[in-house]
Amino acid sequence: MQWPTKLPLIAILRGITPEEVHDHVAAVLDAGFDAVEIPLNSPEWETSIAATVAAFADRALIGAGTVLTPAHVDSLARIGSRLVVTPNTQPEVIRRAVSSGMTVCAGCATASEAFAALEAGAQALKIFPSSAFGPDYIKALKAVLPADVPVFAVGGVTPENLAVWLKAGCAGAGLGSDLYRAGQPVTRTAQQAAAFVKAYREAVQ
Repeated sequence: MQWPTKLPLIAILRGITPEEVHDHVAAVLDAGFDAVEIPLNSPEWETSIAATVAAFADRALIGAGTVLTPAHVDSLARIGSRLVVTPNTQPEVIRRAVSSGMTVCAGCATASEAFAALEAGAQALKIFPSSAFGPDYIKALKAVLPADVPVFAVGGVTPENLAVWLKAGCAGAGLGSDLYRAGQPVTRTAQQAAAFVKAYREAVQ
């Protein structure tokens, strides 16, 4: 399995509104990101995701996070989402998204959950909340997973500690509150996005 974008960092824009989504997505893409997740507990998420797909689908993998039900997946398929990120391991959600041609990054914590997600067809795994488990846990988990499965750290990842997670075996990370907090100015989003891209490139060079 291979992560389908050039930069394995997912911009998580939780709480973003349709009025501001274009400018913030443009800011993270201009910084070098090419994967964007708008969680479904954001205001008017269908409007935001549809607008983002229309504007940026040729530049990035656009989709949703906190996807909990097959009905959510069907709604996302209708508006052109190509990425589904889940907070849990729900086989029916994963199967529905994969059958709709989407990339699925499934949330898990244990080896049992990880293998259940892979069996359902998930192409990538996210360990959440990573900060609660630590890099040593991910390193140990990676030892039993198929070597080609991309694992993402999500929760507590900052530009300062990104290299630690990559060293533990993560392919990349999902970046939430340290990249974007609801209501923050676009300048802050652009600044943090640039810091994360710089940290990633320095860590893998």
